Amino acid sequence: MSAFHPELALARFIPKLSMGPRVARFAQRQKVRTPSTPDDMLIEDVTAPGVSVRVYRPKAVRGTTPALLWTHGGGYLLGSPEQDELGSIAFARDLGITVVAARYRLAPTHPSPAAVEDAHAALLWLVANADARGVDPTRIAIGGASAGGGLAAALALYAHDRDDVRPAFQLLVYPMLDDRTVLRTDMDTRHVRVWTPGSNRFAWTSYLGAEPGAPDVSPYAAPARREDLTGLPPAWIGVGTLDLFHDEDLVYADRLQVAGVPCEVVTVPGAFHGFDGMFRRTRVVAGFRESQTKALRSALF
Repeated sequence: MSAFHPELALARFIPKLSMGPRVARFAQRQKVRTPSTPDDMLIEDVTAPGVSVRVYRPKAVRGTTPALLWTHGGGYLLGSPEQDELGSIAFARDLGITVVAARYRLAPTHPSPAAVEDAHAALLWLVANADARGVDPTRIAIGGASAGGGLAAALALYAHDRDDVRPAFQLLVYPMLDDRTVLRTDMDTRHVRVWTPGSNRFAWTSYLGAEPGAPDVSPYAAPARREDLTGLPPAWIGVGTLDLFHDEDLVYADRLQVAGVPCEVVTVPGAFHGFDGMFRRTRVVAGFRESQTKALRSALF
């Protein structure tokens, strides 16, 4: 019997390639093809203090809406808001909200804490411009996938410690949370796809500017390093059972719950890292996506 979910069975043909300097440089040079702007959507690029953002809002929406600040994935090495364009549009359209995607600085040129500083700048901009943007500043969720999910979790800690903005919710899609996963030798990675142990080591080393696993790694880089998780926003964490981040994500979710932070956990049997971007038309992906939309709706409305 295949380890992969039946609807994801073709994943067995995905080669297990790891990211290194040459692959990262090549990927950084590639331009993301974005769909044309839908007739029902307003999309705007804005230069904010300390960061630029891409704003999505349905044309039909009137008055004040909740908002989602989204941070893209890419191992802190790659990516842009445009790579998640379809998802940002879907959240904005399905929920009738404003989505703001941050264009944060990337490693290795800009190691931690550059990314979380940029994400925080985007959050402050959104709150400061809430009236002008038709956003309710008390109903702002933060979220992201992979490294973007880890960055959203780090932003929750960063904002909490500064006591300037309290996000209403954190949506963490298979988040990259713990550099110490690099050190593990007990993991069965035979069915890991897309994000491999080699990629993970390279990304964490680039982002930290040092070898992962050191005792002094900041929680603003690796949120799992945080000892006290009390007082954080409610969370949703979703991950596949074949994802390299599966264990670290479930441990973090459990620690949130123990700390008194409501945290919904969704595990997808036989799903690998990034499965939802590669098998969009499957029922398992539709259910995974609907769980996120439902969680945001419950938190923001």
